[in-house]
Amino acid sequence: MTGKIVKGIAGFYYVHIEGKGVYACKAKGIFRNLGIKPLVGDNVRMEILDEQDKEGNVIEILPRKNALIRPAVANIDQAMIIFAIVKPNPNYNLLDRFLIRMERQNLSSIICFNKQDIASEEEKEALFRAYETCGYRVLFVSAQTGEGIEELNSLLAGKTTTVAGPSGVGKSTIINCLNPEAKMETGSISEKIERGRHTTRHSELIALGEETYIMDTPGFTSLSISEIRKEELGLYYPEFQQYEPGCRFSGCAHIDEPDCGIKAAVEQGGISRVRYENYKMLYRELQDVKRY
Repeated sequence: MTGKIVKGIAGFYYVHIEGKGVYACKAKGIFRNLGIKPLVGDNVRMEILDEQDKEGNVIEILPRKNALIRPAVANIDQAMIIFAIVKPNPNYNLLDRFLIRMERQNLSSIICFNKQDIASEEEKEALFRAYETCGYRVLFVSAQTGEGIEELNSLLAGKTTTVAGPSGVGKSTIINCLNPEAKMETGSISEKIERGRHTTRHSELIALGEETYIMDTPGFTSLSISEIRKEELGLYYPEFQQYEPGCRFSGCAHIDEPDCGIKAAVEQGGISRVRYENYKMLYRELQDVKRY
């Protein structure tokens, strides 16, 4: 019998089998002896010990397509990064940090902006302008009214998608829209500071349909990228690639050098100024990281 690990807590692995449900399983000792740990997202072979109580053992981990470190999950096809348009206002720098992390793990990303029902057209237009040149799919939705949810569903179909984003932007509410049976704790936003409580405490895959899973992860308010060297940073801005041949100097940092193709593209509107200003900020941050 084969299935997918959708949650791991306190030594138990919960394996979803299409058409049969979720089984609570222990991992065979052979994995521990080999130094292998099953991950959420792993496709596994299992033996059923008790059909009525839905209990079993994981006996084999099938080959992985990929394995991410943070979050520690396997076989992810794409990322969806969720921010609110307003309440709270989006932190562009944090959004770019998420995108950099996904690029570094070779995952394509969807940028999903929630709460369009309470945002103005000007606020939506500003976000679209900031990210339209990046090559990412940008989607506006409302978890409250259901606007954009059908389109979002079509982008997720047949894939395993990891969800990232700060607290309070409506991640769990959107997941509840996609699958009302998820019954996720949505929490509430503090009126005083307009930040959400951390309602997701562990990584969990939720089945949305046949071969379609979505993974919610704990919310973030900050995200370090200190393991990246400053010279690498430009590699994780996909919109830079087509303009880099215009740089006079090999290894151009795109900051102080003359005749820089990236800076020229910013001036001409080919690259978002918001993205470029964040690039400079992050580059200088990485300059100050002590390497040992």
